[in-house]
Amino acid sequence: MWPEEALPSIGEYGLIGDTRTAALVAPGGSIDWLCFPRFDSPPLFGRLVAGQEGGSFHVGLAGVLETQQRYLDGSSVLETRWRTETGEATLRDGMVADTGGALLPQALLVRELTCRSGAVRARVRFDPRRGWTGERPRAERRQGSLVCAWGPVVTTLTVAPDLALEPGEPREVELRPGDRLVLALGLDERSPAVMVDPFVALDHLGATDRWWRDWTAGLEWPIGDFDAPVRRSLLTLRLLTYAPSGAPVAAATTSLPEIVGGSRDWDYRFAWVRDASLGVSAFLSAGSTSEPRAFLWWMLHASRRTRPELRVVYDLMGGANFGERELPDLPGYRGSKPVRVGNAAVDQFQLDAYAWMLDAGWAYLERTGRLYAETWRALRGHADVLARRWMEPDHGIWEFRGARRHYVHSKLMAWHGLDRALQMAERLPATERRKRSWTMARSQVADEIRRRGFDQGRERYVQAFDSTDPDASLLGSAMTRFDPEDPSRLHGTIDAIRRELGAGGPLLYRTPPDGEGAFLPCSFWLSSALAAAGRVEEAREVFEQACALATPLGLFAEELDPTTKEHLGNFPQAFTHSSLVLAAADLARAEAEIKDGRTNRGSRRTPRARRS
Repeated sequence: MWPEEALPSIGEYGLIGDTRTAALVAPGGSIDWLCFPRFDSPPLFGRLVAGQEGGSFHVGLAGVLETQQRYLDGSSVLETRWRTETGEATLRDGMVADTGGALLPQALLVRELTCRSGAVRARVRFDPRRGWTGERPRAERRQGSLVCAWGPVVTTLTVAPDLALEPGEPREVELRPGDRLVLALGLDERSPAVMVDPFVALDHLGATDRWWRDWTAGLEWPIGDFDAPVRRSLLTLRLLTYAPSGAPVAAATTSLPEIVGGSRDWDYRFAWVRDASLGVSAFLSAGSTSEPRAFLWWMLHASRRTRPELRVVYDLMGGANFGERELPDLPGYRGSKPVRVGNAAVDQFQLDAYAWMLDAGWAYLERTGRLYAETWRALRGHADVLARRWMEPDHGIWEFRGARRHYVHSKLMAWHGLDRALQMAERLPATERRKRSWTMARSQVADEIRRRGFDQGRERYVQAFDSTDPDASLLGSAMTRFDPEDPSRLHGTIDAIRRELGAGGPLLYRTPPDGEGAFLPCSFWLSSALAAAGRVEEAREVFEQACALATPLGLFAEELDPTTKEHLGNFPQAFTHSSLVLAAADLARAEAEIKDGRTNRGSRRTPRARRS
């Protein structure tokens, strides 16, 4: 056994995936996270939160002096370059994105280690475990492959040249210039195991690489200086979309902490309505309609059981019968406990979930000019719920686990959702009675926001009715264009949030700091709000500073430690990447309007929630 390496910082990991599940690859070559068969399944490699007993898949070099990582341009294939005292080598990692057209396993992970110069000593340790208990497999060698099984789950590992690997046992091999070590890991559940020749697997990875390049090249994004972060963000969002159903996951992981060593560790491997709806607008802004169409279809079926009521979060096949449980025996990431599976937000009431669905429907209708009649029927039901229940307290955008309150962001979103419904009703059928109900409710909620949600003395919107607390979600007052006739309210709210919730540079806390990191999407909301307010130079400065906080691979977590700049929370975070794309679009729009001599009309997008 060789010594266990310390877990890297969250932001040092790279993401690879096949749009069904995803793996996190450390700079040293260890895959420390991979769930199968879905994002929200138990892990096969769970070292990230379960320690060494959780399993990992390590391919690396001895005596590394320098490490560089990058994605191949426009692709999800990850490349790691190492330099040692004796030579240099490159590791390429990826997952085959579409196994439907050939006789391949349900999932196929490919790793290729190539010596570039000198001589290097490679180390391989394949240690798969099943589930949260770290169950070891039944293993056998069959037709040159290492076959591991746990009931219905089977993995097959083929290696060229063959190293006669055994689970958990390290092997070392020396490579010289031009030598390659190719490893193909097939994963199957409830079906016969399919063994793949390593070089055939490598060919399929090449086809996957070309598919990703074609996909990113097809995005319509004519904004030159924003191109790289936008395309990487959109590709990350696509990787985090569960292809069989169209459901987008909030993140690939569970229980990565909002503060290392703390207990704010949540499971994000599910589809939140807010995250998904924001992703709809992000894809549409780049001219891609297939992902939004798939989401709307998935959401239509997911919500059927409770229509017109909406759950805040669903699993990847549209179910909502999952709770939250703690796994106290697991050590957690760097001692951050407890590890949680499931999320209690599934049972919360949040007004803005309905509004986000309406916003997604409007965005799709505006882009494509059409909406399925059944989808519009469901959206009308959501608007009816808003008209009927907007005056109720809820759990709010941050999903506080205490008593419900009248959160101003929730009311702003209720207004926004009703406004979107009325806009759609100008193009699609709706009864006059229904439209009158929506119009009356929209007017009533607006009156209440102005009366109880605005601090006249400090000239800003507040977190909850009759309170004085600031809240970064109130940047949404700019993006909904709720009060365009009174710009002083918008400017006052922006300035108060920067003053009272600022964490240095572009960073903001979501609420007054209480031990967590700065909330990264807030930085992009701030840029969008400044652009909507006509403060375009400030918007660009904030946007560029926020983009500079990405990991070296261009990824974002949910939060950032303002002092160390370490990424915190589940990773990578779809919400942050969606917010980046939309902030880029808002800024580009505002700059174009200035260039054309037009008045900046502002954006109509709003920020999304955070789970607690």
